[in-house]
Amino acid sequence: MTLEHTSQIVMPEVHWQTIVAHCKRKLAGVLLPGESEGRKAYGIITGIRDGEMLVVERIVALKKNVRGEEPYKTYIDRMMDEYAVPSKTPLSKRGWMTDPTELKACYEMCDREALVVLGTYHMHIVPWENDPKRDTPTRLDTLLAKGSGLFSFIVSMVDAVYPTVRAFYEGVVEKEVPIDIQEDRIAETG
Repeated sequence: MTLEHTSQIVMPEVHWQTIVAHCKRKLAGVLLPGESEGRKAYGIITGIRDGEMLVVERIVALKKNVRGEEPYKTYIDRMMDEYAVPSKTPLSKRGWMTDPTELKACYEMCDREALVVLGTYHMHIVPWENDPKRDTPTRLDTLLAKGSGLFSFIVSMVDAVYPTVRAFYEGVVEKEVPIDIQEDRIAETG
């Protein structure tokens, strides 16, 4: 099943608030047991396909960043040196590499619950002159997502009071798909 021909992503408000809470917690420096330090929030968005629409069913906030561990460190350092745009944050403190055990657990949960991985989310917090909202993928984001068959969900926390999220198939700006954040509804009974 390819996600490329998606026309819309439906995200219930409760899932959007889960992502926002994760981002705000990490910005505040509040860590869960076993969670990597740093002002970085990364996670996986799972759900179901309904025709050309994707419906978000579960958010998996990732805890461990193995970016500083080999063999991942050498790979990410090389990618950052070659493709990352300079920012206030030093290259050595940028980037995220998901712990393979967390990724495996997520896919096992998807298999059990008949869900699919729709993509990953991460936050941008530092405005850039050419991208003051920081709500689009960077060149590095696009490179890392290339060939994944997944969406890159960019959460802009430049204004943490009014965060936003946008979705880009394989991190390509021209392949943005609108996200409909829907208020939670209580089922009507008869």
